[in-house]
Amino acid sequence: MGDTLAGFAIILAVIATGYVIGRTSLIGSHGAVVLSKLTFTVFTPCLLITVLSAADVRVLFSAALLTSAAAAIICAALFAVIARTLLRRSISETVIGALSSSYVNGGYLGLALAVYILGDAAYSAPIVLLQVLVLAPIALTILDIVASGEARLGRILLQPVTNPIVIASAVGVLIALSGLEIPPAVMEPFELVGAAAVPSVLIGFGISLCGRRVLAPETNRRDVILASAIKLVVMPFVAWAIGSVLSLPPDVLRAVVVMAALPVAQNVLNYAQRYDASVVLARDTIFITTLGSIPILVLSSVLQ
Repeated sequence: MGDTLAGFAIILAVIATGYVIGRTSLIGSHGAVVLSKLTFTVFTPCLLITVLSAADVRVLFSAALLTSAAAAIICAALFAVIARTLLRRSISETVIGALSSSYVNGGYLGLALAVYILGDAAYSAPIVLLQVLVLAPIALTILDIVASGEARLGRILLQPVTNPIVIASAVGVLIALSGLEIPPAVMEPFELVGAAAVPSVLIGFGISLCGRRVLAPETNRRDVILASAIKLVVMPFVAWAIGSVLSLPPDVLRAVVVMAALPVAQNVLNYAQRYDASVVLARDTIFITTLGSIPILVLSSVLQ
């Protein structure tokens, strides 16, 4: 329990640093935009190459991946159906809301919990793989089509292979599958640059909180509440139910539930900022689920 709380304390401390930077206008409004672009195009791809290339293939492609995939897809679809049919939201709003309901912080908090709570860093790999190779490419392709106003087949097919996050993920998985030994001198620059991804995302999130109130009256509060409820309550329960049906070993089932209980990843805010789509929805949902997931994660981490 102490390690779980320590992980959240670290995250909140870095977010607070970003908030101070925003309040003091230390890097200005243009600096925040540059930070977001660097995170999306440079820092995160380098991090993904180092994490996925070192992952155990047997863990990457397993029943745990199937369980995580089913839980994420069900939760994303649930928000999308409600958003489109009942709330009448646009495609971009629906995509960001669906990500906010299913895209977990597996790269940083997930990795920390996998190491300190579950005892194996590999437990975070399946959810990271699912998100960067399936959920992110689909969402970013849709957002790109909406932003450009074009839906040509060639553009749809090329979008995934021109996205730096997708390219980096594919490279990392190919290295893991091939068993290729990359010389340390080659990997160290990626590790060095990739180490900037997590703090830059958290700092960017802190900056985005300046001058804004969570669940402000003029925002789509129903969307934030809906996405947060699905993420905090529905996703862990669905993961547990599916894992139980698939008869996952107790330690694997526990890991899958813990990963599903993670808060929304800051990457969702990064995607929203890049495409100028539902930034407030992403920011508020991240904030609420980060705080709200603490008791759920503590409970999930002690389940046997």
